[in-house]
Amino acid sequence: MDTAGFSERRIRANGFEIRYLEAGDGPALVCLHGAGGLRLTRAHELLAERYRVVAFETPGFGESPVNDVSQSLPELASTMREAVAAMGLERCLLWGTSFGGKLALWFAIQEPDGVDALVLASPAAIIDDPWMPPPEEMASVLYAHPERQTNTATLAPDIDAKQRALVRRLIGPPREPALEDAMRRLDVPTLVLFGTEDRLTPPGLGRYYREFLPRGHVVIVEDAAHAIYAEHPETFAAIVGDFLAQRVSSEPAS
Repeated sequence: MDTAGFSERRIRANGFEIRYLEAGDGPALVCLHGAGGLRLTRAHELLAERYRVVAFETPGFGESPVNDVSQSLPELASTMREAVAAMGLERCLLWGTSFGGKLALWFAIQEPDGVDALVLASPAAIIDDPWMPPPEEMASVLYAHPERQTNTATLAPDIDAKQRALVRRLIGPPREPALEDAMRRLDVPTLVLFGTEDRLTPPGLGRYYREFLPRGHVVIVEDAAHAIYAEHPETFAAIVGDFLAQRVSSEPAS
């Protein structure tokens, strides 16, 4: 992982020591990664030119110990809220990707007054046809053009197995009435992005977010698969950065 320009730090929350990478100044943009774990991209670097980017490594991912403490995604969201509070952040902008998108939704639902704006990239909160590709097929699922990617390294087998087990245990059912009901009451500006070539969270799922989120905006990115932020970082950062800039509160998140 290229962490140039980002500082590595750790913070304790809910009994966990949580690693995070940070760069930039301005309103705080908290990032919650997907099932593959924390990987910085050019999109993170570009957004750090306008925001204080804080990219957490969720407990149980990467080199962190097995997480057998968190018993549900809402419980894990509560842990991440505690980590944000431990940093002294009363408010933040929030970006969640895939598995992290569902985690970010629960975070915002639990504490809507603490989230100035929400970005959901290829969120796994609502799924019509759930499946998880094997490791050897992951690159072709994440990217519409995997041959153009320079950072498609696979995870070590033990880390991959640990993360997959945690995701399977916590992700919950493909459709959750309690989550969808809560989404209808979520009064937070929300940007939802899908790639036209995404097979994990197809762009057709955008209809649910249009229906359920009172302040939701759905954007479809052409020629992108699941990892939009990695495949089209400049486009992703421009769309997300402009959306957030229009919605930062008069007293920016610090």
